[in-house]
Amino acid sequence: MTQIDGHLLDPRQYAGPRQLSDHRQLSDSRQSTARSRSDAFAVLFDPTTFGHIERLGIGPGWRCWEVGAGGTSVITWLARRVGPTGRVLATDVDTSWQTRAARSPLEVRIHDVAADEPPGGGFDLVHARLVLADVSDRERALTSMLRALRPGGRLLIEEPDLALQTLACPDEQGPAEELANRLRHQTRTLLARRGADIAYGRGVPRLLREAGLRRVESDVYFPLSSPACVALEAATLQDLRPDLTAAGLATPEEIDQHVTNLATGTVDLSAPPLISTWGRKG
Repeated sequence: MTQIDGHLLDPRQYAGPRQLSDHRQLSDSRQSTARSRSDAFAVLFDPTTFGHIERLGIGPGWRCWEVGAGGTSVITWLARRVGPTGRVLATDVDTSWQTRAARSPLEVRIHDVAADEPPGGGFDLVHARLVLADVSDRERALTSMLRALRPGGRLLIEEPDLALQTLACPDEQGPAEELANRLRHQTRTLLARRGADIAYGRGVPRLLREAGLRRVESDVYFPLSSPACVALEAATLQDLRPDLTAAGLATPEEIDQHVTNLATGTVDLSAPPLISTWGRKG
């Protein structure tokens, strides 16, 4: 068992097959595992995200666009920081994660950043986490976010880089870690076949500079071992299990054994590194 924010999570509950509605998406909020993924992302990455936004100068009255929100932790924090004079727009292709009606300064809207026109109003901050590597038209999505910024506005893009650290268990000590590393490799193979850019994060600094942003900087956060890493791995395996097995990249027995190993709490499992890149418009 692992525990995140008071919720007990047993990796074995994620062993059953479940088909993704869109083969291009690693995360689908309509799946039963979406809440577990959202909780794990929040535990793993919220402190890093909040720290970056703090350093970008967020304050009362800011207008913020959270792209591909997928959950409430970031937008709730943003709403507190901008206060009643600010605005937080949260968009996603599926907003079923919203559990209650949004109240000012928060607005939730269905929107596809890779297909729809950007929202107007000129934003002080546009933030996207774990979004661009999986969308069908990354160039259009990034252009949309850049257009939505006001002069002087800040863009913060946070993307994983599965090719930067290829091992699920850097400290490989035995069969459990070897299996984890093999399945991580096969997962990367599957995502790459689907068209996901598993190394997208490392190229974002160049893309922002080429787009004309100033003061572009970037850093990497690499969770080496955490119960949230285990919960995220287990939820991801539930979603990808039918495709991994259908493609001959893993057997049901290998996935079952890996999930059982995770449930023991003795495997130091890492998450892919998160590359955060930011810059200022104009």
